[in-house]
Amino acid sequence: MNLSGWTLLVIFLAVLGLLAWPLGRGLAALCNERLPRWMQRVESPLFRLAGVAPGESMHWRSYALALLAFNALGALAVYALQRLQAVLPLNPAGQAAATPDSAFNTAVSFVTNTNWQGYGGESAMSYLTQMLGLTVQNFLSAATGIAVAFALARGFAARRTDGKGLVGNFWADVTRITLWVLLPISFVVAVFFAGQGVIQNFDAYKTVDTLETQTYQQPKNGPDGQPLKDAAGAPVMEDASTATQTLAMGPVASQEAIKMVGTNGGGFFNANSAHPYENPTALSNFVQMLAIFLIPAALCFAFGRVVGDLRQGWAVLAAMTVMFVVAVVLLMPAEQAGNPLIGGLGVDQTASALQAGGNMEGKEVRFGINASALFAAVTTAASCGAVNTMHDSLTPLGGMVPMVLMQLGEVVFGGVGTGLYGMLIFAILAVFIAGLMIGRTPEYLGKKIEVHEMKLTSIAILVTPILVLAGTAIAVSLAAGKAGIANPGAHGFSEILYALTSAGNNNGSAFAGLSANTPFYNALLGLVMWLGRFGVIVPVLAIAGALAAKKRLPETAGTMPTHGPLFVSLLIGTVLLVGLLNYVPALALGPVVEHLMLWK
Repeated sequence: MNLSGWTLLVIFLAVLGLLAWPLGRGLAALCNERLPRWMQRVESPLFRLAGVAPGESMHWRSYALALLAFNALGALAVYALQRLQAVLPLNPAGQAAATPDSAFNTAVSFVTNTNWQGYGGESAMSYLTQMLGLTVQNFLSAATGIAVAFALARGFAARRTDGKGLVGNFWADVTRITLWVLLPISFVVAVFFAGQGVIQNFDAYKTVDTLETQTYQQPKNGPDGQPLKDAAGAPVMEDASTATQTLAMGPVASQEAIKMVGTNGGGFFNANSAHPYENPTALSNFVQMLAIFLIPAALCFAFGRVVGDLRQGWAVLAAMTVMFVVAVVLLMPAEQAGNPLIGGLGVDQTASALQAGGNMEGKEVRFGINASALFAAVTTAASCGAVNTMHDSLTPLGGMVPMVLMQLGEVVFGGVGTGLYGMLIFAILAVFIAGLMIGRTPEYLGKKIEVHEMKLTSIAILVTPILVLAGTAIAVSLAAGKAGIANPGAHGFSEILYALTSAGNNNGSAFAGLSANTPFYNALLGLVMWLGRFGVIVPVLAIAGALAAKKRLPETAGTMPTHGPLFVSLLIGTVLLVGLLNYVPALALGPVVEHLMLWK
């Protein structure tokens, strides 16, 4: 890893910390429902209109049922918009209705914060569908994730309890998160992006001459289709052009902002953040990466404040940061080293003043290897799925890093909310293992971790690997699954494994060589996305309710500290051993074999 790569990484983490710290204070106040009076006056008409009593806390089952119903209705709305978009307004390109299987997959994808896209945005979706369907769900799915993190934090923080397992009010949480967190941040980010050159309009698509356009003379035809001739019998000539290009327009900046802030990832254009209209400059690229990590990092600080011990938030953040830095340190050099097969042909892949060097396949020249590799690590660590480089073109080991970051459970910062509650689930497991080792009843933040919590923790951890590995096995066993493979062999297997990993962990990025916009993959991935999202959320809410019903025990001399380097190391080890070992055989069949084949 070269000096410029280290410099970029250090600056990125430093700026992230400076921005996340104050935001963490605001998130903690929101979680604790300590809002200024002017905020309460603004939101109270909304609650009255909806018939919601924000001060009435819900039992975890009621919270979960409200969450599931809310997201199910969202999926139906997005599905209907896609199926009816041909007859709805704001469709200047005349986009046809999406097919039933594609509409189902996309609806589930955006509701679950996955934002997997089996279609090209500029060639399949109208402006109305992009705004009213996809962008709205970018806000609501992100708010759902943060709400679950709030509920779990309240479960840990509850001191005096009547044993009812109350975790907050879902409707109040989603409203406040959207109104006071996601909307203001997204507005600022959208204005910044527009200033950088991200487009924001409702214009019709434009046909323009390209830089390669050449004008030449050709015979002019008359109304009857026959060549026209002048009085001397010579053909009448007219100007013609050799090349034009259609440029898609649309309200991009507004969608791009929440795409990043909400760790959604669904691009307005098929090329996503590699498209100059979505990500035009090096500065916009840097801000996009910051926007992805901003709320996940801030939630760690908020968690420490909510439970009354800032060190707890720092410990969680430290574990995330260590694993992220290791991932970047592995990914950047893998791409900087280039492709040994090309090197064997005598091609110079070393970096110099005249060339970027390394593996530049699938990367934007304006970003280069370092910014592209860092973006790939950020987007897969944070359950975002936005891309500024084609992950299918990464080297085998370089492509394995994003895959592993997802397979860890999207807990290395993770999505908004999902990263924090995913890491806390591993923290519960870590203290349980430590308790067994020292012969004590495990406790975490003053709450005893007993059989009920461990059963729920096991379910939350095992749901995703089962979905990913079973889905991969089905896809490689059936003809309909194998038909989508563009590259046979180890890389083809990696394409399927990556797709199921991305869907099950609600990331949304892809090894683009897999042709996944088929009824088989749309149905399979849609099912995996839904179960991967809510199959984890429900047991997490059950854990929150169980913890909220327990009395918080005072810390004693025998209480295991959960804020120092020892616990951070234990937490990282638990994530690696439990989260990753499930996938080792599959990784050996894909990227590991492909890497070894480069050196045969």
